[in-house]
Amino acid sequence: MADPHWLPQALLEQFPACSWATGEDGVFQEFYGDPKPLFGQSAQDLKGKTAAALDRTLQQVWTDRFRRVLAGQTLMLRESCGGSTFYITVFPIQWEGRIQFAGGVAREITAFSTAEQELRHTVLSALKAQEHDRKMASQFLHDSVGQNLTALGLQLDLVRMDLEGVSPELCVRIVEMQAMLEKMMEEVREYSYELNPSTVERAGLRAALDRLTARIRTRFTGTVRLNADPSLKIDPKIAPALFHIALEAVQNALQHAACSAIEIAVKSTRSGPVLEVRDDGRGFDPADVVSTRRGLGLLSMEHYAAQAGLQLTITSEHKGGTLVRAALEPVKNGQPSTS
Repeated sequence: MADPHWLPQALLEQFPACSWATGEDGVFQEFYGDPKPLFGQSAQDLKGKTAAALDRTLQQVWTDRFRRVLAGQTLMLRESCGGSTFYITVFPIQWEGRIQFAGGVAREITAFSTAEQELRHTVLSALKAQEHDRKMASQFLHDSVGQNLTALGLQLDLVRMDLEGVSPELCVRIVEMQAMLEKMMEEVREYSYELNPSTVERAGLRAALDRLTARIRTRFTGTVRLNADPSLKIDPKIAPALFHIALEAVQNALQHAACSAIEIAVKSTRSGPVLEVRDDGRGFDPADVVSTRRGLGLLSMEHYAAQAGLQLTITSEHKGGTLVRAALEPVKNGQPSTS
């Protein structure tokens, strides 16, 4: 029978996951398992070095994570790297009464469980059904309510003209009614647009983004900037997805970021259009599975990106703002993804 004192070492070495520990100075102290799928380098290459030895796209992310863990936080992450998906736990390790190390365990979960796949499919189906219902409600408000209100306004015009020489006082009341009616018509148009922002299909992405930024300014005290070339031609199959992603990103920034500035930009590259929505808010870790932002908004963005064949990436850090990017061009190897 094997010496049981060897069991902990054998367990760590043969456990089907990668685990590691870094010191207070951020130096990788120990590895068990292969860290290359997650960090892009072998244990031999990383041991004795800090996160600065990682690929540039990973340096800042992991430096910030280790700093937070050494301050006492425990992080639960889900991250995709090099075509593989991992569940990651990074946690503080105490020694002699204080936190001296940051420990980490990463296990590959590329083959998602059947339950998770079914749940994701159910949520996406619900999003599609909701989108259809919103379009139907928007069409009813525009075609039925909106047109009837317009017809009513025209009838009041005829009545006012008939009474101009008979009862000027009554004409004044009719004008007041028309003003109220005009306000009601504008509210119906705005609500119809909220339900189904079809301006993208009718007038193009730039016009829809212009209207979105105008609406934001009515309820946001910070700065909103739009940088998009009005002459830029975007495939009608892609434009609605870009708009929906921009809308979700802006709503996330307004609800969660506590930001003072939001910038929306649409750029043209050789591979196609690129949408970027940036805020200067408190930031968050896109891989954090318990983040308040990993909800329906992110799933909606992933849904629209997948439908249009766009690559969606979210770059953020605590107190460093957030950048949401949707593009046709591929993401560089090693950059964290939210998929």
